[in-house]
Amino acid sequence: MEKIILLESSGKVNFPVGYSEIYHTHILCERGHMDFVFNDKRYRGNAGEFVFWFAHSKVSGISFSKNFKAHVLLVEGGFLDANVPDQGWSIDVILHSRNNPILHLQEKDRVKVLTNFKLLLARYQEAEHLFYKEVLAMQMQLFLFDMWFIFSSEYERRKRTIESGTLYEQFMQLLQEFCMTEREVQFYADRLHITAKHLNFVCKQNTNLTASAWIQRYAKERIILLLKNKQVTVAEIADKMAFSSRSFFTRYVKKLIGATPSEFRNRLR
Repeated sequence: MEKIILLESSGKVNFPVGYSEIYHTHILCERGHMDFVFNDKRYRGNAGEFVFWFAHSKVSGISFSKNFKAHVLLVEGGFLDANVPDQGWSIDVILHSRNNPILHLQEKDRVKVLTNFKLLLARYQEAEHLFYKEVLAMQMQLFLFDMWFIFSSEYERRKRTIESGTLYEQFMQLLQEFCMTEREVQFYADRLHITAKHLNFVCKQNTNLTASAWIQRYAKERIILLLKNKQVTVAEIADKMAFSSRSFFTRYVKKLIGATPSEFRNRLR
């Protein structure tokens, strides 16, 4: 199975069979538009925009305009995950990109993205290189650093809108900032100067999920990202997330993802 695939698409994208379960998908739209449903919400990616979703994402209803043209990079999920740099500072940006599949690019960023597409493929095809594995891993990391930098600008812009946003939007922003250590609805309700009951009502009204369910969802994503980074021990993760003990953290993870931290990491081998 190919780890890196670069497609030059016109009219439509001929995705490989079963790609959505295997590859992280990156689409640089050059002309026309594409429509799709992501997490039950409809989106349209236009020329000059970057469309992205992870493997196993909930994506459906993909269609293209007749004049659609794009560069499509598919990266095998296990390969990308194995080469993610230290995620400590970037985890907010990663989660932001998971929930926001379209990014409007400045021209300089568009050029940078396309250059990274081509460089990554070139390194992948250079199998005769004496240090093939090492340089390919470095190229993957350079690609990720550039993408995180581009996404970080959008993330910071959205952070600055918190004061003028709706209660739901403010809650979601607070959740991104504090869910690493705060897992009680009351904490967020206090920050918004409303009752926990009203916060649950606001969340149900907007998404049909309670505030507690959203907190667990964000905590789960953070835990999975941290567990994938094997440079961080389970005890360190428990400490980062302000759990009183490793055993309490282990029970929480077991309840949330159906496996203990050690069991989850063993599955990644």
